[in-house]
Amino acid sequence: MSEFTHPVVRPRRLRQSPAMRRLTAETRIHPSELILPAFVREGTPEPLPLQSMPGVVQHSLDSLRRAAADAAEAGVGGVMLFGVPETRDAIGSAATDPDGILNVATRAVVAEVGDALVVQTDLCLDEFTDHGHCGVLDSRGVVDNDATLERYREMAVVQAEAGSVVLGLSGMMDGQVAAVREALDAAGHNDTAILAYAAKYASSFYGPFREAVDSQLQGDRRSYQQDPANRREGLREARLDLEEGADILMVKPAMSYLDVLSDVAAFSDVPVWAYQVSGEYAMIEAAAANGWIDRRRAIEESLTGIRRAGADAVLTYWATEVARWLR
Repeated sequence: MSEFTHPVVRPRRLRQSPAMRRLTAETRIHPSELILPAFVREGTPEPLPLQSMPGVVQHSLDSLRRAAADAAEAGVGGVMLFGVPETRDAIGSAATDPDGILNVATRAVVAEVGDALVVQTDLCLDEFTDHGHCGVLDSRGVVDNDATLERYREMAVVQAEAGSVVLGLSGMMDGQVAAVREALDAAGHNDTAILAYAAKYASSFYGPFREAVDSQLQGDRRSYQQDPANRREGLREARLDLEEGADILMVKPAMSYLDVLSDVAAFSDVPVWAYQVSGEYAMIEAAAANGWIDRRRAIEESLTGIRRAGADAVLTYWATEVARWLR
């Protein structure tokens, strides 16, 4: 019988105490790497809670200002604004109205916290159209890519003039980054940055978001958002957006697409962000409410996983709460 040899290599040495684990952690989260998505509803005098996203609301202008101030005080890096208009039509006219809810809200938030965090806006038509699609429909009811680009160009200029520092191009139209960049530069908004939702998948995890923006969607978005089965396609989309002049790349959703996020982060020479979407938020909140998981640990672990996969920043509905924990 051979004599037992004790192990020489003992990785557990670096896990033996909270202090040691903190010291040797490979991935860290900082409040400035978190971005708070926020919904503002036209005409509401007070915030309206969302049933599918406990703790998230459709803001009034006043409550949005307070939420932005709270985020800034907590050290959050930015806020991404989504508008919910009272009136919709086929081309999303409210999106390019300087007095539309999203543009009014942008001016309000910039006035409130513009020096303290980065004010960003969602540049897409789905919240504003009566059919809920991200673009203009042709005579067959199909999203017309190039007609939609013209609407995006108009939206970009109006949002930049309202004070948005970063425009989140989330519609997944071919050529959208180049089209918007040209329109911004022609209007003198050379310093307005473009966040390209480069790899945005047609995901089931967007469900609660539909309530948040009161979506009027008929059908689905599979003809322009990516097939969840495709990994290489995400890289192709990201490379095209870089070539067109994107300042930041986005992968959305986050948790089910960490492989794509890692791929994009490996080759990108611009920042790469990820969106922890409504369904990811709702699942953790629901499981925690039922006592099935430790809420704080699950939130922290989910964000750590996204950062570990390569995200330089994360859009998350927990941004302000987590920033307070970290501080």
